Amino acid sequence: MVELSLLAAESDVETVSDALMELEALAVSVEDADADTEVEHALFGEPGMPAPKAGWQRSVVKALFPDEAAATEAATLLLAQEWAADVHVQAIAPVPDEDWVRLTQSQFAPVEITESFWIVPTWHEAPAQAETVIRLDPGLAFGTGTHPTTRMCLRWIANHAAAFAGLRVLDYGCGSGILAIGAAKFGAGEVDAVDIDAAAVQSSIANAQANGVELRAGLPQAVGSPAGGYPLVLANILASPLKLLGPLLAAHVAPGGHLVLAGILERQADELRAAYAPTGLALDVSDREDGWILMTARRAA
Repeated sequence: MVELSLLAAESDVETVSDALMELEALAVSVEDADADTEVEHALFGEPGMPAPKAGWQRSVVKALFPDEAAATEAATLLLAQEWAADVHVQAIAPVPDEDWVRLTQSQFAPVEITESFWIVPTWHEAPAQAETVIRLDPGLAFGTGTHPTTRMCLRWIANHAAAFAGLRVLDYGCGSGILAIGAAKFGAGEVDAVDIDAAAVQSSIANAQANGVELRAGLPQAVGSPAGGYPLVLANILASPLKLLGPLLAAHVAPGGHLVLAGILERQADELRAAYAPTGLALDVSDREDGWILMTARRAA
C-alpha cells in the first residue's frame, strides 16, 4: 500500500478528491496542512451534517493506492490538468502493513447507557453487569451510541420503560434504528422507525434483526398521516429540522403520550420551546451532557 500526499488550496480540495477517486484511489482523506501550528483553524460541524467547508485554507489530500506505480501515475495525470497548477506533491510513501480491521475495531468499545444497559459492538463481549444489550457496529447511518444525544435518549428509554410498555412507539429520523431497538428491548409493543434516507431504513432493519427485535422501518410516508396514535415519539435529529417538524411530530403524540427530542444544543432550548408551544406541548430540559440537551414533553390525557 502506498500513500500519495498532495498540498492543495481550499478551492481545489473537492476537485482533487474527486479526481483521485476517478483515478482509482482506494481511499481519500483531507487534513489541515497547518495542524498543530499557530495558524491552525478548526472546522466544526454538527453530528450527521457535512463540515461547514470542504477543506482548510491549505489542505493535505491523501490517497491510498495499491503500489508506487499506481500512485505515481495518478499524480502525473492529476498534475497535468490545467486547474491543478497550484497543487503540489508532498510525498509518495509506503504505508506500513497493519491489521486495519483490528485497528478500526479497537477504536470502538462497549458504551454504558446505564449500569445494566450497554451498547456492545459484535466483536466485544458484553460486560458482566449488562442485563440489556444492543449489539451495534459502526456503519453508514448515524447513531452508534457514542454521541451524547443518543446516550441521553437511550437513558430516557431505560428509565421510563413503564410509560410505553406494550404500547406503540415512533422513532422519527431513525438512523441506525438504535432508539427503536432500545424501545423494543424495554418492552414496547409495535415499533415504527422512519427516515428520509433509504440506507438508514435498511440499516435499521438489519440492526433490528441482529438484535432479535421486531420493528417496522420505512420512509416517513410509511406511518401515514399523523393521528395521535403513539404514546411515545422519539426524534434525535438536529434543532433546525426539529423546529420544522414540530407540528408533524406533535400530531403523532397520543393523549397522555411522551415526546422525546434530541440533537439540541443548550443554547437552542428556548428556540425549541417557542417552536413547540403552539402544538400544546411544553418542552422541558430533562437531561444534559457535553453541551447537548434532551427535551421532553407530555401531552395532556
